[in-house]
Amino acid sequence: MDGVGKMLGPPFASPRDEDLGQAIYVLACRLFPLCRSITGQGVRDTIGILRDYIGIECKEVPSGTRVFDWTIPDEWIVRDAYVKDASGRKIIDFKASNLHLMNYSIPVRRVMPLTELKEHLYTLPAQPDLIPYKTAYYTDAWGFCMAHREFLKLADGNYEVVVDTEKRPGHLVYGEYLHDGASRREVLLYAHICHPSLANDNCSGLALLTCLAAYMKAVKTYYSYRFVFAPGTIGSLAWLSNNEHRLPDIAHGLVLSCVGDDGGPNYKRSRRGDAPIDRIAACTRCGDEGTPLNIADFSPYGYDERQFCSPGFNLPVGLLQRSAFGTFPEYHTSADNLDFIRPEHLGASFRMVRDMIDALEGNWTPLNLSPKGEPQLSRYGLFSVIGGHKANSERTMAYLWVLNLADGRHSLLDIAERSGMPFSEIAMAAAALQEAGLVSNLGFTER
Repeated sequence: MDGVGKMLGPPFASPRDEDLGQAIYVLACRLFPLCRSITGQGVRDTIGILRDYIGIECKEVPSGTRVFDWTIPDEWIVRDAYVKDASGRKIIDFKASNLHLMNYSIPVRRVMPLTELKEHLYTLPAQPDLIPYKTAYYTDAWGFCMAHREFLKLADGNYEVVVDTEKRPGHLVYGEYLHDGASRREVLLYAHICHPSLANDNCSGLALLTCLAAYMKAVKTYYSYRFVFAPGTIGSLAWLSNNEHRLPDIAHGLVLSCVGDDGGPNYKRSRRGDAPIDRIAACTRCGDEGTPLNIADFSPYGYDERQFCSPGFNLPVGLLQRSAFGTFPEYHTSADNLDFIRPEHLGASFRMVRDMIDALEGNWTPLNLSPKGEPQLSRYGLFSVIGGHKANSERTMAYLWVLNLADGRHSLLDIAERSGMPFSEIAMAAAALQEAGLVSNLGFTER
């Protein structure tokens, strides 16, 4: 390959994790304040910000359009929402946090007693200082979310309730960007764009994929890379409905979410279970400490991978996260803020995704040119001339594994799987052996 792992151009001046991570974090900070939903201006504004980095296209699907068993809903417009107590003080204010308003709430403008208001209030008693995230996408309902500690302070009396929203025919919009490769075969990279001010879920995924697309602009690749930023469920279904003709060209795919914290990392296999992207994930490591991914089998619950992996499509698409959705206490609460994600974790996640792309692009088949016994590696500067070590280094073991399995029938991915070593380590060892004239390259292995 021509170097996904080597290109150091704009917008990144250095390949260090902290530099990469800081660039991603800055973009996540820009995205965080916007009130996004499955439709509406927040998604358009988000795509507008991403356009500062990449030539992203905004695609529109009209309300009322059937997408398989679903229908694109009316567009949701939100202007303001608040609750005032009898003294006129705002005790809940959408403008203070867009999580305060249940997403897709219908309009309300009334004065009501506390007993009635409480039927529309959502809290987290077990996390009394946090605001929950709630939605009502496909029903006519309204509600507010607040910290349970503040809920307990509400006094009897009348409250002014204003939800200045509107549902009207419009469009669902999603963003799409294509990095052209030498082949029409594509890698689908997807992040959901519908969540409001939740930093890990999924400002982190949006920012990482955008920076990855920008990073790859000057890179020549074999595969083409299609980046899609769409609302959860209804957005991926809309994209699938509009692109059924393209699906035979989808060779690999990843859904990204929750990639900004220090958990995991976690990978959920595609429905196929043994797709190349699944195999590559098992041979990928995260961070300087080389943490292997926790690999989980596919299940039909989660993010948009479940749409791509539905039986009618069965695409080779896995889910990559740091902390898995629903497993961290900050999930879908106001604690999923910009303090929860960190540049160093975003940088490590970026490198993890880039390593997976390196494996897709750089999976070639080596042939041992000295197959009768082991070559004397020290003659080639590949092993210490001083012997007697109690254990071999990881690089030495990688040399030995490549040489032993370089029989023309095993690709680098095959060797990484057999050895239990990271693909990146096997690839570097194979490159060194090729430079030393000990193996030849029988060609790129496409799966």
